[in-house]
Amino acid sequence: MQGFHDFISFLNGYLWGLPMLIALFGTHLFLTYRLKFIQRHTITAIKLSVSKDKAGAGDVSQFGALTTALAATIGTGNIVGVATAVGLGGPGAVLWCWLTGVFGMATKYAEALLAVKYRVRTSDGTMLGGPMYALEKGLGLKWLAVLFCIFTAFAAFGIGNTVQANSIATMVKETFGIAPSITGTIMAVLTAAVILGGVKSIATVCEMLVPFMAIFYVLGCVIILFLNAPFVGPAVALIVKSAFTPQAAGGGFVGASVMMAARYGIARGLFSNESGLGSAPIVAAAAITRNPVRQALVSMTGTFWDTVVVCAMTGLVLVSSVLRDPVGLNKLTAAALTKGAFAQIPTVGPLILTVGLLTFVFSTILGWSYYGERAMEYLLGKRAILPYRLFWVAAVYVGATTSLTLVWDLADAMNALMAIPNLVALVLLSKVIVSETKTFLWDGGLELEATGEVRTAAKK
Repeated sequence: MQGFHDFISFLNGYLWGLPMLIALFGTHLFLTYRLKFIQRHTITAIKLSVSKDKAGAGDVSQFGALTTALAATIGTGNIVGVATAVGLGGPGAVLWCWLTGVFGMATKYAEALLAVKYRVRTSDGTMLGGPMYALEKGLGLKWLAVLFCIFTAFAAFGIGNTVQANSIATMVKETFGIAPSITGTIMAVLTAAVILGGVKSIATVCEMLVPFMAIFYVLGCVIILFLNAPFVGPAVALIVKSAFTPQAAGGGFVGASVMMAARYGIARGLFSNESGLGSAPIVAAAAITRNPVRQALVSMTGTFWDTVVVCAMTGLVLVSSVLRDPVGLNKLTAAALTKGAFAQIPTVGPLILTVGLLTFVFSTILGWSYYGERAMEYLLGKRAILPYRLFWVAAVYVGATTSLTLVWDLADAMNALMAIPNLVALVLLSKVIVSETKTFLWDGGLELEATGEVRTAAKK
C-alpha cells in the first residue's frame, strides 16, 4: 500500500507539473483569443444569470445550474488554497491566481456551450450533457468519453466527497470539540435529504445556500480590509510587483522567484475554479435555455465569482494582514494563515471563517454528487443512479471518520486525468464554439437580452 501511495504521489507531481499547467492556461489563452475576449460580456452574463429563460428547454433554471456549479467549485480552494499559494509562491501568486480566473472564463464559457450543444434528452425527459457527450457526438471518440467518466467518478468520491467530509469533521472537532462520528452522521443525513431528490433538489438548496455563503464570507473579507485599510494599497503594489520580480524573504513572507509565484498562483487558481477540468458543464447541460450561448455566458460568471472576486479578496486579505502584523503571522501557511488573518476580527472572526468553510465544503459535496452521478449514468445507465446515491451518502460518513491521505492524492490524480479528454474536446471543437458564438452573439442574428427575451435583429 505504501508503494502504491508513493506511485500516486509521483504521478501527481507529473500530472500537476508544468506540462499540465501550460496545457490548461494555454487553453485559457487560446480560447480567449478565438472568442475575441468573450470576458467583455461579463455584465450581460451576470444579468442573464438572474433571469429566467421561459422559452428554453431543460431541467433547472440557469441560476440553479450556475449555483450548483458554484457550489462544487467554491470551497477550500478559495480559502486554504489561496493561503497555500501565498505561503509557497509569495504575494505575487495572488495576481497569477487572479489572471487564471480572468482567462479561465473563456474556457468555462466554451465548456458550457459544448455541453448544451451536444446534450441529449432521455426517455423520461431529463437533459444529460457534458464533455462525454461532446466527445461522443461531436468527435466520435466514445472511448475517450468513457475514460472521462471513469476519471470523473473516481475524482468525485475523492475531492468531492470523502476529503470534504473529512475537512468538515476535523474543523468541527478542533473548533467545537465534537466527535467526527457525530459530524459524519449529521452530514450523511443532510446529504441524503438533498441528493435523493435529484438535480432539482440539489439546485433548489444551492440557490439558497450559495448566495448566503458567498455574501457571508465576502462580508468578513470586507471587514478585515477595512481594519487593514492603511495596508491595502501597499498590499496591491506588493502583489503586482512580486508577480514579475523575485521576492526576497522578509516582512512575514518567504522568498519566491517569479516562476514559483506563477506556478503556485496558476495551480491554485485552476484548482479553485475548475475551468478546463470538465466538471461544471455537466450541470450546465441541465439548464433551461434556448440556445448554447446563453447558458455559456451564465456559466462563465461562475469563474468570475469564484476566482476573480472571492479568491482575489482572500489574497488581498492575507497579504494586507501579513503586512499589518508580520511578526504575528510570520511563517504561518495554509489554513493557519487564513485563521490568523480572520482572528483580527474580535470574537466573531473565527466564527465567520468556520461557518464559511462549513458551508463551502458542504455545498461542494452536493455539487460533486451530481457530477459523479451523471458520469456513472453514462457508464452503466439509469439503474446505477439509486445505488450511487446511497453509496455517496455512506462515503460521507466514512470520509468524516477516516484518515484520507491516499484518497486525497488519488483524487488529485483523477482530477488531472479528467482535464485531458476535456481539453481535447475544447481544442478540436473550437470551430464549433466559435461558430455558435458567431451565430447567437456576434452577428446579431439573435440578440441576447437580460430580460430573457430574444429579439430577431433586422440584419441583412
